[in-house]
Amino acid sequence: MLRRTALVLAASAAALLGTVPPAAQAHSGPGGPVLPSAVLPSAGVPSVKVPGLGAGPGFGAGQDRLTVTVRDAGAGDGTYVLRCRPAGGDHPDVKGACGRLAELAAQGQDPFAPVPRDAMCTMQYGGDATARVEGSWRGRAVDASFARTDGCRIARWDRLVPVLPSTGS
Repeated sequence: MLRRTALVLAASAAALLGTVPPAAQAHSGPGGPVLPSAVLPSAGVPSVKVPGLGAGPGFGAGQDRLTVTVRDAGAGDGTYVLRCRPAGGDHPDVKGACGRLAELAAQGQDPFAPVPRDAMCTMQYGGDATARVEGSWRGRAVDASFARTDGCRIARWDRLVPVLPSTGS
């Protein structure tokens, strides 16, 4: 705990002095302060190591159950149930979607984290597609909304394919 506090203080001091880019600054996460481990250069979206998302014994007890609602994405529109651990539901690609979520968790990333408020995003439009994911994943509640209204949000959506449908744009 003392080490984490020291790291957060060091990162905060560096941020105040202007030596750390905003996307690499410490911020609050579900388990307290979190230090981003890297920034995805193509999207400007931090790749955050979230405490409690890594694999390990006894981790994320219980079944993952998500309801994925997609609108204006074309062939992928609809409301689907996705269950992982064990896999099931009526999602079009249960195995691929659960695999992608497990891959992101193994990397310590929160697939449902919003785009940071201070993220610098390209001004591009990826279409009218929207999605909402609700339920529980890895032992915590999920209620996340997705859109393709700028480069950061397009990258966030694309990172979750095949949980969310590929829009082809």
